[in-house]
Amino acid sequence: MVVGIGIMTFRLHDCRSLKGKRKIVKSIIARLRNQFNASVAEIGANDVYHQAEIGVSLVGNDRQVINSKLDKLFNMADSLGLAEMIDTELEIINI
Repeated sequence: MVVGIGIMTFRLHDCRSLKGKRKIVKSIIARLRNQFNASVAEIGANDVYHQAEIGVSLVGNDRQVINSKLDKLFNMADSLGLAEMIDTELEIINI
C-alpha cells in the first residue's frame, strides 16, 4: 500500500477577514475533492486571514500513480486562480 501526502501553502491577497478566507478555502477544498476523490482539509494557519495551509492524502497500490495524481492535484489547485500557491510539500510512504 502506498500513501501520498501533500501540503500546499497559499497566500490570499484579496482577503480582509477570516470569513473571506473560509469562502476561498472551502471552494478550493471542494473542487479538489470532487476532481481527485482525495482527502482534503485545511490543516494550518487557521487564525491568519491572508494565508492558508491545505493538506491532501491519497492511498493506492502504485507509487507512480499516486505521485502523478498529487502533481496534477497541485497543478489544478494552483491554476484555479483563487489564491497564490507559495509552497508545496510532497511525501510518499510505502506501507
